[in-house]
Amino acid sequence: MRQVVLGVFVGLILAGVGVFWWQGRAQVESNAPPPPVAEEAAIDPDLLPQVDPGDITGPAPPQASELTREERRFFRYDRNRDRIITRNEMLSSRSDAFRKLDIDGNNLLTFEEWAVTTADRFDAMDGNGNAELTPAEFATSAPKPGPRRPACRC
Repeated sequence: MRQVVLGVFVGLILAGVGVFWWQGRAQVESNAPPPPVAEEAAIDPDLLPQVDPGDITGPAPPQASELTREERRFFRYDRNRDRIITRNEMLSSRSDAFRKLDIDGNNLLTFEEWAVTTADRFDAMDGNGNAELTPAEFATSAPKPGPRRPACRC
């Protein structure tokens, strides 16, 4: 019982201190000086400042280069943009359909299944056998376009 009374008493003291502190901060904020008013704005509040830039011109906007579809596909693998895909770049970002990679068909893809399939594909693309793909060698791996269907059967 004594602890409950003491707890209520301490709570009331803390609440009172908080109220006085809050009122003291509010009073200081209400007496803050107003912001300075520019002379032109005091005359006409709708007047906007005007500056003559003279002969100053800003930098030209960057130009985006148009990449072909094959170049975009090539650069997804060529991480360091040296226009050569190394074996490590090809293996690090290779993604293919899960069922194609799951050789044993157990719906579990092991690293070995994935690495063997990707390494075999890389070796098939690497025509000269130097463990690097040029853009021409990489273009041989482009997916074949599927049959086009009409957009609507109206």
